[in-house]
Amino acid sequence: MFKNYLIAFLISMVPLVELRAALPIALASGIPTLNAYIVCIIGNMLPVPIIFFFAHKVLVWGADKKFIGKFFKWCLEKGHHGGEKLKSKAGSGLYVALFLFVGIPLPGTGAWTGTLAASILDMDFKKSVAAVMSGVVLAGIIMGTGTKVVMFLADLF
Repeated sequence: MFKNYLIAFLISMVPLVELRAALPIALASGIPTLNAYIVCIIGNMLPVPIIFFFAHKVLVWGADKKFIGKFFKWCLEKGHHGGEKLKSKAGSGLYVALFLFVGIPLPGTGAWTGTLAASILDMDFKKSVAAVMSGVVLAGIIMGTGTKVVMFLADLF
């Protein structure tokens, strides 16, 4: 059982899939619901401070490097585009927009992208982390509910 917890924890730390993939895997592997939420949320939030304080600097540094430059530029453009989109739509409700951006489980809208956008936009760290964590919890509720419904329907057939 420890192996299932570890797999869920590690998957929740992976960019782009994050909690959105880890939670259904955790629930399907038999981890109790509350434990699955806790493990996946912690795993998803663990990289957030590192991303906020260092990712932008590392991406700028690597954008002109031979082998990694293309990927780093793509990451910067995605973060900048996401940040500007949030800024233009949100106005004074920027942190609410960040919460919704992270909380709606669509590809590329997780904690990694939201935190990178917050870093690029020089948003307040504490408020950004609160918005991202709230968004991760919302995404977890949506994904967990969807997973439970699918598992229930699968048991019927």
